[in-house]
Amino acid sequence: MIQTCPCGSGAVYAACCSPYHQGQVAPTAEALMRSRYAAYAMGLADYLAATWHASTRPAQLNVADDAGSWQKLEILHREAGGEGDTVGLVEFKAHWHSAGRSGCLHETSRFLKEDGRWYYLDGQIHPAPVAAKTGRNDPCPCGSGKKYKKCCGA
Repeated sequence: MIQTCPCGSGAVYAACCSPYHQGQVAPTAEALMRSRYAAYAMGLADYLAATWHASTRPAQLNVADDAGSWQKLEILHREAGGEGDTVGLVEFKAHWHSAGRSGCLHETSRFLKEDGRWYYLDGQIHPAPVAAKTGRNDPCPCGSGKKYKKCCGA
């Protein structure tokens, strides 16, 4: 079965974020951002810890409860973060849906490149509207175009 990558690139997972999850170095801050989003969506805590800068990494990550709740990633803006850079910014919106509630994490993340490898340093979270309860006949917040009851609410 061919699986589309959770990062929203439209590419097949095996040719997109999977190589990074298997140890290949992400060439840009955006590629690392996308691979980290996919790791959150898939519950890959070890990858998230390995790509989080040691100076800001939490002692423990619990992402198992969040796996599967991430619905869509939108990259809004990027600054630097290219192959020849050592710092980068990526602004994004990560949409989630869980237990009949939907929301959006809007963040500008800072990335740092050390010894040829990109790391997530930290991020500024932008205020978001309060998550609203999704009704059975409302459009599904995952963006499928279906009613909630026929999609994620099934």
